[in-house]
Parts: sequence; structure tokens; C-alpha cells
Amino acid sequence: MGNAPTVTIIILNWNGLADTRECLHSLQAASYADMRVIVIDNGSKGDEAATLEREFSDFIDVLRLPENLGFAAGANTGIKRALESGTDFVLLLNNDTIVAPEFLDALVDAAGNIDNLAAVCPRTHFYDRPRMIYSTGGEVSIWRGVATQVGRGQDDHGQFERLERRGYADGVCMLIPAEALAAVGLLDEQYFAYWEETDWCFRAAKRGLHCYYVPQSHIWHKAARSQSPDAQFDYLYRRNALLFVRKRGTMLQAVTAFLMHAFVYAPLYLIRNPKRLTRVVPALRALFWHTRNQPKERPLN
Repeated sequence: MGNAPTVTIIILNWNGLADTRECLHSLQAASYADMRVIVIDNGSKGDEAATLEREFSDFIDVLRLPENLGFAAGANTGIKRALESGTDFVLLLNNDTIVAPEFLDALVDAAGNIDNLAAVCPRTHFYDRPRMIYSTGGEVSIWRGVATQVGRGQDDHGQFERLERRGYADGVCMLIPAEALAAVGLLDEQYFAYWEETDWCFRAAKRGLHCYYVPQSHIWHKAARSQSPDAQFDYLYRRNALLFVRKRGTMLQAVTAFLMHAFVYAPLYLIRNPKRLTRVVPALRALFWHTRNQPKERPLN
């Protein structure tokens, strides 16, 4: 590819050395002509940053954070470094993924032919079920406070073969033009983790920029947290779903979403999963958080 746009790939590592190592090995086999890789070590125990620097010294730059600042703040650290150094695109990529050799070529090719672009995302499969779709991007309902990954859990038999607009690009892998970041700003760090990419894409849409799914690009996601969620995931995900509505919606939408989560989604989940009563506690914590805290509106650039 002659005169290929520069892509800076941002990967967060938090006590995930084995996953990050496998992800980086797959990136080393990628065919794209002009990519840089920044690994943000988000306060890992031990000295995983030094191990990564030693093993991938000619391939990555490592930025160390003193503690786990969350996905949004960690990613913002890398995004700011990428923009300061000069880049055409930023790619946010989960460390628990592996990529096909031509995944980035396909994303950049598609991005170059789309006007008013916020972000593009690939066809993501489950790592341990490589023919099952994890995500092709998603849609969000601000009235219900729900984000839904399109295609999740479906066997891939060619039903998602067209370039299509999505409500948001899945944060497991999303390619963002530098111009879009300049227009929209950085990720909102109040989310800490989960829903920050949905929020960013929603803000982009308000500025007339849109997200797309690119079927020619393929990656695989281990998705361990989303398949076996723990209490912290349950708390942050539900808290942030309602935080998103409070930040970006109307008072009526916030009330509607709160009622749906408290009196529809939670009871339905317990009826369907009676042995998982322990998940009630983080859900109640999430709801209670909103009685004591207000959404922060701080500069994001």
C-alpha cells in the first residue's frame, strides 16, 4: 500500500501479560504498512511492562500508569500520545484479542471511502468458538438504557457480509480518524470501564458522524469477562448504562431507563437465573450510586 495512512494502535494491559503477548504476536503478523503500537500498562502487579518492553522492544512503546485508572483514562493516555506524535487514525484494541493479518487493511480501506465517519469496527468472533459472532458493532436505546451487539451468539453463515451503519462501534476494536477525535473529544473518564465507547459514538452522532461495520475485517475475542461476569462488571455495567442515559438523554428518558432496569430487567434476569441471586447486590449498588452522585460534565479534549 503506497502512502498508507498512519495508524496508532492503543492496547491496555492490566495484569494480562499472557493475553497481551498473544495479541501482540498476532499484530506482528499483520500486513498493514504503517502502524505503530502503544501499550498502556494500567498499574499491573509485578513488572509486566518491563517484560513486554523486553520481548517486543522494536515493536511497541510502553506507557506506564501508576495505578489502574480504568479503560477510558488509560485509553485517553494513549490517544493523546498518538495525536501529539501525529497519526491519521487511532485503533483501540482489547488485549484479549487476536487479529487476522489483513484486518487493518480492510478497516483503513473502508474508512477511506466513508464520508462523515466516526469509527469503523470489524467482524469479531469468539476466540474459543471461532465461527460464532461476538459482535458486528451495536445499537443503543437511550430510552431503555440498553446497548445490544448485533449478531452476538449467532453462527456466522454469511448473514453479515455488507458494510452497514451501526449505532456504535464495539470498543473491543474500533478505528477512529484523528479528525473525529478532534471534533468529538476523548473518552469520558467518569465511566471508568464499560459504555465509554457507546457514549463516544453517541456524541459523534450528535455531530453528524457515524459508525460502520466492516465485514472484510476479522478478529477474535476471548471475552472471558462478558461470558462469566463478576460483581465488579455487574456493578460498573449497570451503573454506566444509567449514567449514559443521565448524561446524554432527557429527564423522561432517564426515569424510563431507571424503571426498566429496576422493575423489568432485574426481575426477568432473576426469574431466568434463580441460582445467581448474588448478582442482585452489585445491581443494587449501581442503582444506589445514582441517588448520591451526579454526572460530571468536564472538558474531554
